[in-house]
Amino acid sequence: MNTPAEFVAWFRSVAPYINAFRGKTFVIGFSGEMVTNATFVNFIHDINLLASLGIRLVLVHGARPQIQLRLDESQLETQTVLGMRVTDPAALQCVKEAVGRVHHEIAALLSMGLPNSPMANAAIRVTSGNFVTACPQGVIQGIDLMHTGKVRKINAPAIHSRLEQGDVVLISPLGYSPTGEIFNLTMENVATEIAIALRAEKLIFLLDAIDCKASEENKAGMLPRELIVAESKLLLKQKIPADARKIPETVLPALQSATKACEMGVARTHLISRHNDGAILQELFTHHGIGCMISQETLQTLRKARIDDVGGILQLIEPLEAEGILVRRGRELLEIEIDRFSVLEHDGVILGCAALYPFPEEHACELACLAIHPDYRDQGHGERLLKHIENKTATQGIHKLFVLTTHATHWFIEHGFNPATPAELPKAKQNLYNYQRRSKVLIKHL
Repeated sequence: MNTPAEFVAWFRSVAPYINAFRGKTFVIGFSGEMVTNATFVNFIHDINLLASLGIRLVLVHGARPQIQLRLDESQLETQTVLGMRVTDPAALQCVKEAVGRVHHEIAALLSMGLPNSPMANAAIRVTSGNFVTACPQGVIQGIDLMHTGKVRKINAPAIHSRLEQGDVVLISPLGYSPTGEIFNLTMENVATEIAIALRAEKLIFLLDAIDCKASEENKAGMLPRELIVAESKLLLKQKIPADARKIPETVLPALQSATKACEMGVARTHLISRHNDGAILQELFTHHGIGCMISQETLQTLRKARIDDVGGILQLIEPLEAEGILVRRGRELLEIEIDRFSVLEHDGVILGCAALYPFPEEHACELACLAIHPDYRDQGHGERLLKHIENKTATQGIHKLFVLTTHATHWFIEHGFNPATPAELPKAKQNLYNYQRRSKVLIKHL
């Protein structure tokens, strides 16, 4: 941001997210590899920022590399079954030591309050506890996994109580049984079950290997920007288009967990790369994000406009009005005519709009004010809105749709409209025709 105006525009753009996230619960899972990185302190600063915005945070850390290092130091070898470490009593001792060290290192960083740093006056209270009840994985493929376990129950009321007091809850990948045993769990399992139990607004995984592109650009090893649960299941089963490629094995556990969380009531889950500085802020506070977001249903809807959409529509059409592309409409007129409008919405942002004005006496309808946000053009949104307007016209028993345009003549011709003259317009529209604008008249017979 090179100018004050750019800073103001940016600050205003993040305000809706700040308002939407305040008081919501986010569960964030990150690996032990992330903890060892020199940039981990930047992540802690970002956590401090989220907490200061009133977001309720539950942090679940991993410790795989630290556990492996402790096993190597003790000259212990362990088996793996289906990617899970067999945790015998000797290995469990290493697990407890490694997890405890990582846990305290994170708590220490969260407790920083250095002047002239992002943590100045932070005063973050970190709380932990025996919130996770676990049970053994049991015998798999004839091998007893012993102290390798899975989540059995989450003490959600106890966690909620800490969150309501403004604490950041820090949870390790360990669980405890009613008989006093300790079990080695996976970060993904713990974070997912906590998010489900808390009915969290978001479950976020910061991963080692993940690359995301828009779905139409999907290439080898890349995830789409957005998935709904049904699409994620197909991706996990590799029932995906031939031009797509197998996703990295390191991403699969998080993708499986994210999909389960959404199925069980978590509103949205995010998979993002830990290697991008400020990754969590970029994902949460920009409309595009930088990772893969999974939701229960699609975030894009085409619907009838409401009165509270007026502001969004005005932001969309005012630049086009200033260029003379659209006829100028004031807020008052737009509020009066809002029932004529349809909007294409994505995650609360109006991407496009169109209006339909019927002339029933002459069995015709006018398509007006078709506009798409400049960042989302050439993605088929205009075609979707046009098809929607055509369907609305046909349901009224009208099969003649016309449009007046000064700049998009070729686009409408490519979509089935034919050039016409003002004399072919309905009489009422002829009387309103602006000969100074000299708009092109195009008609489509449905």
